[in-house]
Amino acid sequence: MFLCGFGVALLIAALITQAPESEAWREHRIPTIGAIFHTLLEYKRSFAYLLLVMSVMTCLSHGTQDLYPDFLKSVHGFGRTTISHIAILYNIGAITGAVIFGHLSERLGRRYSIMLALSMSLLSIPAWAFGSTVIVLIIASVIMQTGVQGAFGVIPAHLNELSPDAVRSLFPGFVYQLGVLVGSPAVSIEYLLRDRFGYPWALASFEASVIITLMFIYGFGPERRGRSFRKTA
Repeated sequence: MFLCGFGVALLIAALITQAPESEAWREHRIPTIGAIFHTLLEYKRSFAYLLLVMSVMTCLSHGTQDLYPDFLKSVHGFGRTTISHIAILYNIGAITGAVIFGHLSERLGRRYSIMLALSMSLLSIPAWAFGSTVIVLIIASVIMQTGVQGAFGVIPAHLNELSPDAVRSLFPGFVYQLGVLVGSPAVSIEYLLRDRFGYPWALASFEASVIITLMFIYGFGPERRGRSFRKTA
């Protein structure tokens, strides 16, 4: 898998050498590294908000995905083949959700689309964590991941629109990866909750708390849907 990915990386690098720079980058380009970090400090409030967003979003994504196959095996005794089939189905739901809610965000706005996707995931938690049959667990996990990745389908546009013009090539990626770092203990927290309350309650309580927190973050947060990245617009 590593070697296959390495080949794709080389192909992307070759394609990038032939791609032109965007006009927005030409207009807002900062010439020095010092100026880049000065801009980051100038927009520290935006940076702090987006870091909070991506930290909690990491808890949402990894908290619903990483342990779920182990949950299906430990609690329900499903075999590897059954778990693989369930994972395939809920990942199809994830891809579908990203496309649907990404498209909806152009009409409803970024925040409302994300909150709608999160509402789907929140409503699926009882069946997702406490379902007793394969059919119920499949349906619930598909709805859950449709909502989770539906919310993530809006994130790239939302991050870029809230990023400062001069550091848009740095700001979203830096915030995203730093958010992954801050949110990385999510699985460990779920393990601790599992040992104390059991697997179903651990997953349900953790993800319900995460989704409700995100509702508040997006409900009172900013949005700049449709902004132009060009000075001349």
